Amino acid sequence: MSKICEQLHLLFSSQKMTHFPFNPSQIPNNGIYILFEDGELAHGTKRVVRIGTHTGKDQLRSRLRQHFTQENKDRSIFRKNIGRALLNKASDPFLSQWELDLTTRAAREKYHSQIDLHHLTTVEKMVSNYLQKHFQFIAFEVQEKSDRLTLESKIISTISKCEACKASSTWLGLHSPKAKIREGGLWLVNELYKEPLNEAELENLKTYFGKS
Repeated sequence: MSKICEQLHLLFSSQKMTHFPFNPSQIPNNGIYILFEDGELAHGTKRVVRIGTHTGKDQLRSRLRQHFTQENKDRSIFRKNIGRALLNKASDPFLSQWELDLTTRAAREKYHSQIDLHHLTTVEKMVSNYLQKHFQFIAFEVQEKSDRLTLESKIISTISKCEACKASSTWLGLHSPKAKIREGGLWLVNELYKEPLNEAELENLKTYFGKS
């Protein structure tokens, strides 16, 4: 597992990194993104800290905007998890309000009197600042939804099962209230420890980058 994971990291980290602010036209409409975070290393290179994709057609650019620029925690579980860790690290009691899902109108009306809207805005900006300052990513094209979801799951499982991929002692995720994030070293709670990539699938993955 460690060998395949090492090859994954070397493949991904050898690609041109995209930083914020990014040009959406340089990102494929359909595909998978691989996130790296400052200070995180594995296999002698940058450590992958999140793998993600999208389900709707032509929604990869939109998904990345939801993470990096749209200040709405309920549209991005990644943003929500960054906020959870920042608030927990600061022992900020606003964490209980941050957990409330305000997606629906009914929920917004129900919790309106319980939410400190000014502090909510402040935390959203903190999350944006952290994401924009500390993360880089690559994105590669995968047109078919079924292929994207399969690859996403197998890449996540390959990395989560690798004993050589460990979070640094200063990784923000260690402050997450989510045990799976703290223990897995990834900003993820789903698709961990499932079916990893095999050698043939790794070779096929390389073709997405023009390698074989």
